[in-house]
Amino acid sequence: MHKNFILILDFGSQYTQLIARRVREMNVYCEIHPFNIPFEKILEFAPKGIIFSGSPSSVNSENAPVPNPKILELNVPVLGICYGLQLLGFFSKAKVGKATKKEFGKAELEILNTNSIFKGLEKFETVWMSHGDHVEEVPKGFSVIARTPNAPIAAIENLQKQVFGIQFHPEVVHTLSGAKILKNFVVDFCKAEQNWTSESFVETQIKKIRETVGNQKIICGLSGGVDSSVVAVLLHKAVGNQLTCIFVDHGLMRKNELEQVKATFSKHFKINVLYVDASENFLCKLAGVTEPEKKRKIIGNTFIEVFEETAKSLGTVDFLAQGTLYPDVIESVSFKGPSATIKTHHNVGGLPEKMKMKLIEPLRELFKDEVRAVGNELGLPKEVINRHPFPGPGLGIRILGEITKPKVRVLQEADAIFMEELKNSGEYEKIWQAGAVLLPVKSVGVMGDERTYENTLALRAVTSVDGMTADWAKIPYEVLAKISNRIINEVRGINRVVFDISSKPPATIEWE
Repeated sequence: MHKNFILILDFGSQYTQLIARRVREMNVYCEIHPFNIPFEKILEFAPKGIIFSGSPSSVNSENAPVPNPKILELNVPVLGICYGLQLLGFFSKAKVGKATKKEFGKAELEILNTNSIFKGLEKFETVWMSHGDHVEEVPKGFSVIARTPNAPIAAIENLQKQVFGIQFHPEVVHTLSGAKILKNFVVDFCKAEQNWTSESFVETQIKKIRETVGNQKIICGLSGGVDSSVVAVLLHKAVGNQLTCIFVDHGLMRKNELEQVKATFSKHFKINVLYVDASENFLCKLAGVTEPEKKRKIIGNTFIEVFEETAKSLGTVDFLAQGTLYPDVIESVSFKGPSATIKTHHNVGGLPEKMKMKLIEPLRELFKDEVRAVGNELGLPKEVINRHPFPGPGLGIRILGEITKPKVRVLQEADAIFMEELKNSGEYEKIWQAGAVLLPVKSVGVMGDERTYENTLALRAVTSVDGMTADWAKIPYEVLAKISNRIINEVRGINRVVFDISSKPPATIEWE
């Protein structure tokens, strides 16, 4: 258990993960837990400070998320953000009502006390508001330290108890000095140590893995993606040849991906990797299948079958490592309950119960950008660290309709050109995720003096922070033109290229 951390209580805000990311950026460890976490658990945690997130709820509603009021008696600094400020008013019996004019968007904040959490800021600051309720009277024991034209009580403090409330969102980039405000609270008031670094994480995890595994065997599913690659190298540094990685080739990978994985892990890092060519097995089971969810389930179930069979060939194996990240952990403990399944994703999460192995998840405390920092610390090549997220089912969910070997080859060639030109133009590292999608749509074209009737390819590229929401990437026209020209000229079977300009939501990043 961490001795030095900030506890973030989640009340359902869309920005809760952003709060955590901002705190982590200060090299301070923090964790998100549901607002209704048992009070005894908070006592056990003994956090350096507590942050209340925002919420779409109203404190006046019947089912409002309200934490144990004893939290304010713990003698640790508390910061309430937006709904969190209204909770402080609610606990103090101060009136919280509907704002006469709702505030959504940028506002000018007038700071009345620059010696508190606003230390080092200007008299007037641009902040981001998103609220329909507001505190109508100053809670008992508090004083007003900032206001806006529409919110006369925009920030409050009880300096004696070190409890603060702000009506705006410091975690979003639109609040220009938001990071400074959070740092004032976390470092100056909570006295949290800024010792959460990739170097310290690697040292701690290697020690922990060695203590857990001892001299027993461990296996890890390796895909070549950032998460599984970092897990593999971290485990290898900890236990060496006690680790065996399993790379299942389902025949739906990108062009030359198998060769790249072999060069990185078997040759460079000298890690034991079993390469299993199960491509014919996967393609056979997928023959004639067109429904997206069914394709995902076939790929996922077949992957587990192949992985399990390969693992059995190793004899007794005691541990299974998996690249679970912190956003997955947060989702699983969300007070809102499990989210609706938009589409099935597969990993080896179903294996431990079937195979009687203990699970090791060394990255479960990390966000994606922190995983990349750890990868850099471990000496992974930049092309692995900066690799875009790639779906477990691979190109299988980027071929709409039935999957066949010729279609896979066509998409591999087109996708390789797309990735190459994004990297050549410097656009690749600006993008969260990109990929080509082969559509079951044919159209008429002309090549030379001949009529063609061939497939359409869609290019998909998005910018995002964590993949939860995404906007389409604004790739320059000249780069798109070059990509389109090369694909149509070099890839037989494609005569039309389109660019997807849908955001998430309402669309998803992948088409299937």
